[in-house]
Amino acid sequence: MVKLLLLFLVFPLLSFSQKVYSVDYSNQSDIKVFVVEYENQCDLKVYKVDYPNQTKGNKGLWYFVDYPNQSDKKIYFVEYPNQSDLKIFFVDYQNQSGWRNKSKQYLMY
Repeated sequence: MVKLLLLFLVFPLLSFSQKVYSVDYSNQSDIKVFVVEYENQCDLKVYKVDYPNQTKGNKGLWYFVDYPNQSDKKIYFVEYPNQSDLKIFFVDYQNQSGWRNKSKQYLMY
């Protein structure tokens, strides 16, 4: 019984899906994000997946949801890099996604 209870308490902490919702105002967001022009400027390389079940782990695979209550993180896109918590670069292929700056990984947990 204790093992089963422990499993239900720990498992949600281990499933780091990245379903995100883009909010209209910065005060509604969990994270402020800036999209950089070049890959070498980013903290995270992001690939937009087509289905929510493709967001496995904290690896930069993002699924944009339609409603805020469906999201794991609410993000706000800022205009300048110095306003951001996280700098991202959108990649063309899923295998290109991932963290370049692992010290910022905690932002997406």
